[in-house]
Amino acid sequence: MRVLLVEDDEPVAESLRRGLLRYGFEVAWVSTGAAALSHDTPYDVVLLDLGLPDTDGLDVCKALRERGDVPIIVISARSDETDRVVGLELGADDYVSKPFGVREVIARIRAVMRRMQPRTAAAAEAAGPDRYGDRLTIDRKAARVRLDGEEVGLAPKEYDLLAFLTEEPGALMSREQIMEAVWDANWFGPTKTLDVHVAALRRKLAGAITIEAVRGVGFRLEIVSGDRGEGDKGDGGSGAS
Repeated sequence: MRVLLVEDDEPVAESLRRGLLRYGFEVAWVSTGAAALSHDTPYDVVLLDLGLPDTDGLDVCKALRERGDVPIIVISARSDETDRVVGLELGADDYVSKPFGVREVIARIRAVMRRMQPRTAAAAEAAGPDRYGDRLTIDRKAARVRLDGEEVGLAPKEYDLLAFLTEEPGALMSREQIMEAVWDANWFGPTKTLDVHVAALRRKLAGAITIEAVRGVGFRLEIVSGDRGEGDKGDGGSGAS
């Protein structure tokens, strides 16, 4: 999916761009309203900041909407209800207030695209939960995890962490990547909370997955295949601080 990101704050734009790229999005980044309006490469959705240096983002929103029905999601530090209402009335499909997490933006994109191209009930049913090995299934629509057919009770962030790591089983994810994707793009706190959540997943899903701690880097999730039940590599803490 192709995203046109209109954002003049370089750190915010770069953080969001990296997060979107990890999830398979193609991102074209421009920093002004003029560049957004002159951008001629096709895109599927627009992420539009309102505080642009050369023009009001609301004017850009209106101009883009007059050109067609490509989804527009406003991302802005303006949290005033009036700005939200005006943005939506000018044609924006959704509004995300800063600070935001990458996963929140991606969820908004997917929700908007579902509304634009709703799947039939039959197609949704056919898609079903994602299966990982013989024992683990993740129903991303319902945010439910089952082990051997029995639902596993996960805390919200435990589920988000599992959902993120299982998008690319076997891939090494840095602590920074995980914190940015699962917690917040602007997270500056300690990352020990990540170790706590990893330990919880190891305990609750023992025998179905392993989560290997790579010292100084991050974590790698592997799916246990067949009847292997050797457990996880490493202990509950990563030692990868």
